[in-house]
Amino acid sequence: MPSGMDPHRLLVFRQIARAGSIAGAARALGWTQPAVSQHLRALERQAGMALVLRRPRGVELTEAGQVLLRHADAVAVRLHAADDDLAALAHLRAGTVRLAAFPSASATVVPAAMSLLGRRHPGVDVRLREAEPPQALALLAAGEADLAVTFAHAGQEPAGDPALVRVPLGEDPVLLVLPRSHPHAAGDDGDGDGGDGGSGPDTPVDLRLLAEEKWIAGCERCAAFLRRTCEEAGFTPDVRHGTDDYVVVQALIARGLGIGLLPRLALDAFTGPGVAVRPARGLRPRTLHLVHPREADQIPAVRAAVRALRDVLTPARPGRPVPPGSRP
Repeated sequence: MPSGMDPHRLLVFRQIARAGSIAGAARALGWTQPAVSQHLRALERQAGMALVLRRPRGVELTEAGQVLLRHADAVAVRLHAADDDLAALAHLRAGTVRLAAFPSASATVVPAAMSLLGRRHPGVDVRLREAEPPQALALLAAGEADLAVTFAHAGQEPAGDPALVRVPLGEDPVLLVLPRSHPHAAGDDGDGDGGDGGSGPDTPVDLRLLAEEKWIAGCERCAAFLRRTCEEAGFTPDVRHGTDDYVVVQALIARGLGIGLLPRLALDAFTGPGVAVRPARGLRPRTLHLVHPREADQIPAVRAAVRALRDVLTPARPGRPVPPGSRP
């Protein structure tokens, strides 16, 4: 096919060939005959030869016209396939969402949301990549992810990025994790202000009672949150171990090697048999967000994934996401 041939004119030519006349093509296209003739003449100039022979009752294809018709048919087939593919994406019969999420979300809310999305739109394919929030945002910036589930501790909210949409998903409480043998594990500790004790397991522990403890810290931002929280309570924590793995954190705690702070989602994913979980004074929850490039709003599969994640994380009460699996 000569270089620069106009595919639109090629489809007009195909209509002429199928109708057997310029008048028939004009009726099928809803155009005037002169408009169809003009496109045919322009295409013949591009081809450098006649494509049809005008006859009293219509047109007859030349040899060049017969060759070109095969290409025109192929173009029409590909365009029809493109229409079908785009319609499938638009109606969520197909589509891929590349999702990045931090570990405890990847173990809890993300599988629940993926399952919900699969029931709603079986043709949508979600590809999960585990990543802490800074890495997830970098994947979005590099075009390697379409959607990210992130978190931020109080005072660590990232600066706004005009290229990104940040959808709030509620709060994830942060809790104190102790060995089961710890004096404060059962909730019979005092109030730290000279009270007479007798508090229950749901009564927040005063962190000042734990100033002499050994601590286990998590990721860089989680460790910063631990230090700041303890300093606000009046002491600097003695951090002996550091790990991003909430299973390892609990294994160390169960063996009496320290105490730590973990978010509710991590404990929903796994709570070891040798640990006790207590609320503590001054522990502010972390906030959860869905983040995606602004233009991703126009992608039906991404919008459907956002809806599924929001439905799974709809708060059952203020500040507490619904545990995975509790929603239909």
